[in-house]
Amino acid sequence: MNGDQTRDAPAASAHLRLRGVLAPGWRPQPRQVFASLCVLLAVLALASAASGALHIPLSRFALLWQAPTDPTDIFWRNVLLEVRLPRVLFAIVIGAGLAVSGAVMQALFRNPLAEPSLIGVSLGGALGAVAAIVLGAGSLAIIAGAAFVGSLAATAAAYRLGSLQPGVANLLLAGIAINAICASFIGLFTWQATDVQLRNLTFWNMGSLAGASWSMLAWLTPWVLLMSVLLIRDWRAMNALLLGEREAQHLGFALHRLRRRLIVVTALLVGPLVAVAGTISFVGLVVPHLVRIPLGADHRWLLPNTLVAGAIALTLADWLARIAVSPAELPIGIVTALVGGPFLLWMLTRRRP
Repeated sequence: MNGDQTRDAPAASAHLRLRGVLAPGWRPQPRQVFASLCVLLAVLALASAASGALHIPLSRFALLWQAPTDPTDIFWRNVLLEVRLPRVLFAIVIGAGLAVSGAVMQALFRNPLAEPSLIGVSLGGALGAVAAIVLGAGSLAIIAGAAFVGSLAATAAAYRLGSLQPGVANLLLAGIAINAICASFIGLFTWQATDVQLRNLTFWNMGSLAGASWSMLAWLTPWVLLMSVLLIRDWRAMNALLLGEREAQHLGFALHRLRRRLIVVTALLVGPLVAVAGTISFVGLVVPHLVRIPLGADHRWLLPNTLVAGAIALTLADWLARIAVSPAELPIGIVTALVGGPFLLWMLTRRRP
């Protein structure tokens, strides 16, 4: 148990209500679902690494653990090592981080339409990147750093303003206000941009995994894993929030500290992802809902399964982006939006009485 939870919390009726919320009917075994998702991810990653403008036969993958001397084999090995594998792993890491952060935001706000953009992470990062591009930054590292700073600054401002009055509703309103301010400044910078800068802004805002590299993965992967573990550790608190804030307090959770911790960790998780990949929508919104269909709302299993499902979703989106208009490629944000929009419409029709 974490420090915010009182051991053997009272209110047996609340526990019974929680069980009713989490397990209303039969559900498949979460471990089996997790194992199936991991197998699916491995197969999809292999297919994605083999596909693209240049198709790589599966037999060529043996070159990864060999030292070829033939020029053709060296070429295949370099394509796999320097282009395809970093990009596939990049999609896995970013998809996992976006999906698990979306599940956390939906639990925190108790809103099925919540995602990290509600607290300013995405638009704050976009503002930082747009400012860096328009002010003449030519380095991807500078643009990514500016996006990261923008994400943290927008989140900090939203949290500070939302904390002036108790309740999650004020935090949501503060996030909406910060997003509106960021959007207005993005409009001002866009108005001042040159034609070349406008093109760069357009492609950054549509999301891209083209900047994948081993050096980037070396720091991004452990960072995403660390932040994800910190979020998953609070699954008990997220389950209690399903009952409402008052009931969660009765069960022994300090909501103010819990809310601050979840928001800070989510911003630290999503900020770097927005910085290195641009704006990729709908992954944090759609994937948690898909995982809830077989598993229900128990965050003990929902969060780790959402982590893997998010990796699957973005790997699949990247694969489709590279094969749909080969040898060119679509911005990955377009692919996720094309899938996410119809999914929301399906949700609306499914929930209709």
